[in-house]
Amino acid sequence: MNGTIGLRNIELSYGARRVLAGLDLDLLPGRCILLCGDNGAGKSSLLRVLAGLQPADRITVTGQEIPSPRRVARLLRDRTTYLHQHPYAFRGTVERNVAYALPRGGERVGRRARVEEALSWAGLDHLAKDDATRLSGGERQRLALARARLRPSPFLLLDEPTANLDGPSRGRTLELLHTFLEEGRGLVVATHDPAHFAPVCDIHLRLEGGRLRLAPPVSPPLDRAVEAG
Repeated sequence: MNGTIGLRNIELSYGARRVLAGLDLDLLPGRCILLCGDNGAGKSSLLRVLAGLQPADRITVTGQEIPSPRRVARLLRDRTTYLHQHPYAFRGTVERNVAYALPRGGERVGRRARVEEALSWAGLDHLAKDDATRLSGGERQRLALARARLRPSPFLLLDEPTANLDGPSRGRTLELLHTFLEEGRGLVVATHDPAHFAPVCDIHLRLEGGRLRLAPPVSPPLDRAVEAG
């Protein structure tokens, strides 16, 4: 299945608490959807459903005859890459952590070249032999993005990718996200700080009461707007 993925009637409950109340969402190639909402609104739950990590109680895909939410979850796992708010780094070198994203097998020289390209793209080539567990928060985020670059998934789902990052780290992360968009990959970003994503945001949605509504256009932070002026 290529192009847009249209998801309809997404429902999810935890016990008696209804988190997602029959909402609709299109995953769009080359577009960034910004997902905002209060704490507990269900942003992370929605991302997990979109990633196929949490089967919805009910969900349909436009143009597809898929008999169950679990089958939809399997399809979404094949089409998306989910980046957690706190990217995982296992013990070992940075380059080994990045190489983990590649499928097993394949020609060794080719695999190494792809890893080196991803490290250079993410600005981590000088840390290739370092212990990945010692990376800073910003470096771990770029490690996760380097892994995502090696996966063929057309859609990236990011949960608070700039939380707790300083200004320079946040800026580098946004530059990498912009590259994904230029390559035609679609992004869904959950965040409490929509202003920071003004340079990449195409659609701003707010999750409220289990439903999505169109939110006002995103403006850059005041300090950035002053600099631009």
